[in-house]
Amino acid sequence: MSDPRIIAVDLDEKTIIWRNADVEQERRIAIFDLLEDNHFAPKRAYPMGYAGPYRVKLRVEEGRLAIDISAESGELLETLILGLGSFRRPIKDYFAICDSYFQAIRQSTAQQIETVDMARRGIHNDAANLLMERLDGKIDVDFDTARRLFTLICVLHIRG
Repeated sequence: MSDPRIIAVDLDEKTIIWRNADVEQERRIAIFDLLEDNHFAPKRAYPMGYAGPYRVKLRVEEGRLAIDISAESGELLETLILGLGSFRRPIKDYFAICDSYFQAIRQSTAQQIETVDMARRGIHNDAANLLMERLDGKIDVDFDTARRLFTLICVLHIRG
């Protein structure tokens, strides 16, 4: 029986050097939303036809994204490695616009906040599409799952 979804997601705490309250809130929301509704279907055939649900751990290893995919039991099924070169710009842009957004929330008008939020969503959407392209043929994810995973990938790149 197939159950193509993530039931648990962890971030490698050794990778995360620093985060503030805003980033911590984004991380919590992304994980909550991801676990509530996601589509995650690895394309590789696993032993005994295992097809979900999955436990996922995200980490950065030697400048690359490592995605550990485990069975519900915790047995490691595979580690998928993605180069992060094509994500450097979207991550940098996303950090910059998030900083602007968090500042706007504290001191701007509703219209200014909406303008910054629209830009933030645009960058986030583009990055989610990029992630879906990079996962093509490896893992099938829907758009919302890709957006939430990109948020978590960004959290792994925060430097104090």
